Amino acid sequence: MTDPALLDRHRIELTAYCYRMLGSGFEAEDAVQETLVRAWRHRERYDESRATVRSWLYSIATNVCFDMLRSAQRRARAMDLGPAARPGTPLGAPLPEHTWLQPVPDDRVLREDGDPAEVAVGRETVRLAFVAALQLLPPRQRAVLILRDVLRWKADEVAALLETSTASVTSAVQRARATLGGAGLGEDPSSGPLDERQRALLDRYVTAFEAHDVHTLVALLHSDATMSMPPFAWWLSGRDDIAAVVTQSGQPCEHDRLLPVRANGGPAFGQYRDGVGFALVLLEPRGDRIAHTTTYLDAPRLFPFFGLPMSFPEPARTT
Repeated sequence: MTDPALLDRHRIELTAYCYRMLGSGFEAEDAVQETLVRAWRHRERYDESRATVRSWLYSIATNVCFDMLRSAQRRARAMDLGPAARPGTPLGAPLPEHTWLQPVPDDRVLREDGDPAEVAVGRETVRLAFVAALQLLPPRQRAVLILRDVLRWKADEVAALLETSTASVTSAVQRARATLGGAGLGEDPSSGPLDERQRALLDRYVTAFEAHDVHTLVALLHSDATMSMPPFAWWLSGRDDIAAVVTQSGQPCEHDRLLPVRANGGPAFGQYRDGVGFALVLLEPRGDRIAHTTTYLDAPRLFPFFGLPMSFPEPARTT
């Protein structure tokens, strides 16, 4: 193996794997970089008669993730940390970054030019809810479930990667599936590409948001919608409570602007206040309404990662 490009061509799928393992786009990129460095440094150890380059890289990436998870606490969403807040409840103190499941740009973890079924599974399995559920599993069970149920590796291939028995892999994946329960694959209709109705929904959301039309924004939510704002554990459940808080909050979002981007297999926006990057907003549509909004209040760190400018781009002047 003399060409590092042979290793780098696997970067996107390895980043997706490490993201599912670690729950952080930043950490996933660090893990993949370490994987590729280790692979190149020890390239003379690679034996093509025993494994493909791809499976060898996954073996290295798995060990890198295990190392990173050895002392890490589980990353979570706000709804995993406690009950929903009631209108009028203060935000409380922000929690450290390592508490939170972090978003990831689609172009770092998803290919759109493959088999449509594989593309759909890839998109579904980087959703915030699914990745949060994976964090409930011990690291080895997490790896087994991803390799078997997401990447569709055979049990003996996973056993070879983890240097264990096929029976052990089968047992681990059964326990993992039982733990995840309702977080199984193929159950969320929002995981597919946006249809015309949902694209129209997003257009209405942006128009209402930028016009500060609170009535329309609330009408676009499902009755059981949730709203959260990391790094605060505070979150809301239900359209009525969200409406009460948004209505009572005064005019903090008036004149804010939105710039579209893609995150975690779904629509997202850079939110700008007074022309400056303020937050990254992830929306999860379900049917013709919005089911979840997650607003990450860490623009200085997230915007460069997502390729978003820190200042809202003014339209080009024509002469």
